[in-house]
Amino acid sequence: MTKYIFVTGGVSSSLGKGIISASLAKLLQARGYRVTIQKFDPYINIDPGTLNPYEHGECYVTEDGAETDLDLGHYERFLNAPTSQANNITTGRIYQNVISKEREGAFLGKTVQVVPHITDEIKRNFRILGESGNYDIVITEIGGTVGDIESLPFVEAVRQFRWESGAHDSLVIHLTLIPFLAAAGELKTKPTQHSVKMLLEYGIQPDILVCRTEHHINQELRKKIALFCNVNVNAVIESIDAPSIYDVPLLMLKEQLDKTVLSKLRLSNKNEPDLESWKDFLGRLKNPTAEVRVGLVGKYVELPDAYKSIVEAFIHAGAKNECKVRVEYIHSEQLTVGNAIERLKGLHGVLVAPGFGERGFEGKIEAIRYVRENNIPFFGICLGMQCAVVEFGRNVLGLEQANSIEMNPETPYPVISMMEEQKNITAKGGTMRLGAQECDLKRGTKAAAIYGKTHITERHRHRYEFNNEFLTRYEEAGMIPSGVNPANGLVEVIELKNHPFFVGSQFHPELKSTVANPHPLFVNFVAASLAYARKN
Repeated sequence: MTKYIFVTGGVSSSLGKGIISASLAKLLQARGYRVTIQKFDPYINIDPGTLNPYEHGECYVTEDGAETDLDLGHYERFLNAPTSQANNITTGRIYQNVISKEREGAFLGKTVQVVPHITDEIKRNFRILGESGNYDIVITEIGGTVGDIESLPFVEAVRQFRWESGAHDSLVIHLTLIPFLAAAGELKTKPTQHSVKMLLEYGIQPDILVCRTEHHINQELRKKIALFCNVNVNAVIESIDAPSIYDVPLLMLKEQLDKTVLSKLRLSNKNEPDLESWKDFLGRLKNPTAEVRVGLVGKYVELPDAYKSIVEAFIHAGAKNECKVRVEYIHSEQLTVGNAIERLKGLHGVLVAPGFGERGFEGKIEAIRYVRENNIPFFGICLGMQCAVVEFGRNVLGLEQANSIEMNPETPYPVISMMEEQKNITAKGGTMRLGAQECDLKRGTKAAAIYGKTHITERHRHRYEFNNEFLTRYEEAGMIPSGVNPANGLVEVIELKNHPFFVGSQFHPELKSTVANPHPLFVNFVAASLAYARKN
């Protein structure tokens, strides 16, 4: 029978519920349990697909094409297992489902209310993954902070779920903050006490408290927290600031979070957790033998979370190469013909990031021109690949007004055009080419050598494509379409013949990079940047 763990947050947002959930899942997985994590978000958007990256960070795309919260990226990177549509549910989706049922007459004329109809739908979604038979434990992260008006239906659903399930079939972990007051020189437990009191008002007694802190919590403080919050002393877990998110599983292991969870769920400790490969990764991450400076050119660089998966993929690839990757954010809007050389000088590689819209487009073109002409390793993802195609068209093929029709619908040379099936779509949400798609790699190309095979699947999120009408001209000039979708002939990967590393992908390889399996494109891009650094 599947066991359920709910993770709530109090006092403040951004305490790291996603990292704690992923770390606990990693420890339970390392003990031999089949674990998955789901995120319930209290906003009314159906999914984050239509959200500005400044609002919510990156939109993470799953294998089955769901546009989801960036925390799902952490779940996949830690567990090395894919998530799906069922792993991320929003208030918007819950209400959409309930209203659809009401329109169909499913409630037989009853008045539709938050309790029981909305809470029943939330509970149904709590159980979907557990009832699949694929998991022993389902961890559910409740977004937002206890006390937020938006998250009340979720908290109420957790209360009902716990009341209806067996005494040892579920538990609640409450993540809270123990602030350090510099003036008083001490840690304060009062915010945690108030947060737990609020949870108790909603009818939920947390079983375990995970306390975020900048300083170690002594035994006396743990006893005080336990006394005022009705938990065992061994269920007060310290979560101290860590140098890297990848340290957190080992810190939670030291605090015996996994053992406490298993004991409360009446599950056996099975084996001691096997974390050898994780420790090996951490050893290489913390002891690099070299360093490279890579420029990340994008238009959302003020908020690094907008490129979270790319940054994490660099961490995985850096560890694989025993190399520290120092990512330097470069705002594409601030790049011009006049300053591109100055801004990009001294970098060992340049990645041009995905994005939408005209803003910053010309800056990306200038960055690509510089690295192409100076043989600096280049990696373009989605719009980054499309920019490389436009730049090559303008500056190599002599098509001066070459462009993407996303930027200029009237361009005489639409080297990037809208996909046929996208032309009549007016709705924005969930209508792009999304999720895993097949790609055949040409033998003898750099892409095939990097992957070590000729057939791959990668995740997509785009509306525009390489215009095959220009394909022959590009090939003749030295830009090779090294990856093509076998079903529709769309170009998925481009590369330059006479360049140390110049690769663009229409898909998003960063979404499949994990600690256990760093993505080969990132590994090889970092290796090429390292080779360039040693030569220069």
